[in-house]
Amino acid sequence: MTETLFAQRGSKAEIEGGASFQPKFDADGLIVCVVTDATDGTVLMVGYMNAEALARTIETGEAWFWSRSRKGFWKKGETSGQILAVVDILTDCDQDALVLKVNVAGNGATCHVGYRSCFYRHVVKGNAGESPRLSPIGEDRVYDPAEVYGHNHDH
Repeated sequence: MTETLFAQRGSKAEIEGGASFQPKFDADGLIVCVVTDATDGTVLMVGYMNAEALARTIETGEAWFWSRSRKGFWKKGETSGQILAVVDILTDCDQDALVLKVNVAGNGATCHVGYRSCFYRHVVKGNAGESPRLSPIGEDRVYDPAEVYGHNHDH
């Protein structure tokens, strides 16, 4: 199914200027996908899709990904209720990265550790001779992951 769903990679001119969707998957068969809030543009998470996950996302209107660690498909929100309803899918100029603009169901969070966004910390430069460190950006947790996933949840 997915082999015929997407057009074969064409010329640079076709890829960069044409109307044909020709996603470029990496050597592992994956394409990176940045997920943003459709309303305010907040970057919520980053995931990877293989051709089948991308096809499922397009077909269902809900975000599917390929878990590199578990080597399997996962539909975001299947356990937590945080289903990602896709509003728009963008691709970059050479079609090797995607942006999904989504509305998040449930409690509105996407991060499996309880925050709205997986990007809840920023990198702070250390003093001379010190390593950079992470510092919270000041957002509160939206939910307790233990209540949603149980105590042994591993993303």
